Amino acid sequence: MEFNAIYVLVAREFKKFIRERSRLVSAIARPLIWLFLVGAGMSRLVSPAGGMSYTQFIFPGILGMTILFSSIFSSISIIWDKEFGFFREILAAPVSRLSIVIGKGLSGTVVSTIQAVIVLLLFPVLGLNLGLLQIIEVLIIAIALSFCISTFGILLATFYDSYESFSVIMNFIVMPMFFLSGAMYPVKLLPKPLAIATKLNPLTYGIDALKNAIFPVEEGPMSADFSLATDMAVILILSIAFVVIAARLFERKK
Repeated sequence: MEFNAIYVLVAREFKKFIRERSRLVSAIARPLIWLFLVGAGMSRLVSPAGGMSYTQFIFPGILGMTILFSSIFSSISIIWDKEFGFFREILAAPVSRLSIVIGKGLSGTVVSTIQAVIVLLLFPVLGLNLGLLQIIEVLIIAIALSFCISTFGILLATFYDSYESFSVIMNFIVMPMFFLSGAMYPVKLLPKPLAIATKLNPLTYGIDALKNAIFPVEEGPMSADFSLATDMAVILILSIAFVVIAARLFERKK
């Protein structure tokens, strides 16, 4: 019963994603703009380091941005379900709240990972050489980060019942999460107050893990800020915490 509930939630979100082609187009257009407009423009101002262009440096950050926006957008479906009464039916079903959160989280994970894979395919255009093991590593990180951000969005969605209020708060969360994640500049070069805020950001560890996979260099201003083991441990711990807290909050909505 629990597995069936998770499967239904994942299949439902995947079918919605397939039918909404505009959603896929917009999801791909955003990283393209950042890569080839913002990245190319900043490359004129930022000197390359370690034989790496600025556009190449922000590539892991653009992957993280794709996952961030897609995962948060998937959590908005909870608000729609609340407004149209479908969420009430989900809560009335004889399944645990944990299964509901996991199902919603996995549905966001599937959609976000698909979009991240499409962006990942641009790496030859940027002059990056990724081996098969690196690509597999990036996919595993993308899946873990997508689930973490999706469950974080679900946790936030439990506090709101209207699309308008949720959209407003998202604007104050999503962009700061992106800019304070090391996506556009190394965390080690930030002022101390901003560096502290960056280390409290879940997205930071996902993007840093992507840097570890894509740029396996041990030192230098463009290298990763933490070890891959640290990044994945933080993502795993936060994912479990978000799932448990969200399930508890859903339990109160009986």
